[in-house]
Amino acid sequence: MDISQAKEALNVAKGKMQKALEHLEAAMITIRAGKANPSIFNNVVIDYYGAPTPLPQVSSITSPDAKTILIQPWDKKMIAPIEKAIMAANLGFTPQNNGEHVRINIPPLTEERRKELVKQVKGEGETARISIRNARREGVELIKKYQKDGLPEDVAKDNENELQKLTDTFNKKTDEIIEKKEKEIMTV
Repeated sequence: MDISQAKEALNVAKGKMQKALEHLEAAMITIRAGKANPSIFNNVVIDYYGAPTPLPQVSSITSPDAKTILIQPWDKKMIAPIEKAIMAANLGFTPQNNGEHVRINIPPLTEERRKELVKQVKGEGETARISIRNARREGVELIKKYQKDGLPEDVAKDNENELQKLTDTFNKKTDEIIEKKEKEIMTV
């Protein structure tokens, strides 16, 4: 049994932890923080001729100013399904259409809504932490398996310690992302 397999276990775990962090960052983008951000519609799915399709794939989404989002469908018949999907997504917006496009005025966040969003942010953060812990656990199990197959005990222990350091680093990054988003949401 050679040392490279233990390093491979570390790399696999690190890759999974990195994916968890990337997923968290993508989730943070979709949580609005008071200003118009077209990416909050990335997860809105509409019925596009019978096929569930993400809103950005059937329209142009722009932000002409800090309090307005303009959704211009490429097919004018899609205005009603877009309005329906936005209402169903429960984002707290009331879409307005003029037959050409859908305009959304971003209302200022209430204190209650800010607290709900912070809870959502913390929930996403906890999901990321769980993924990071799972990656660590899988890495430790792999190292223990290699140890049974002949990996020296000191090498196994060193790699487990390295895995714990990786876990701590990724948890710290997760905390920083959550803290930054919370600050952004709570800033009036």
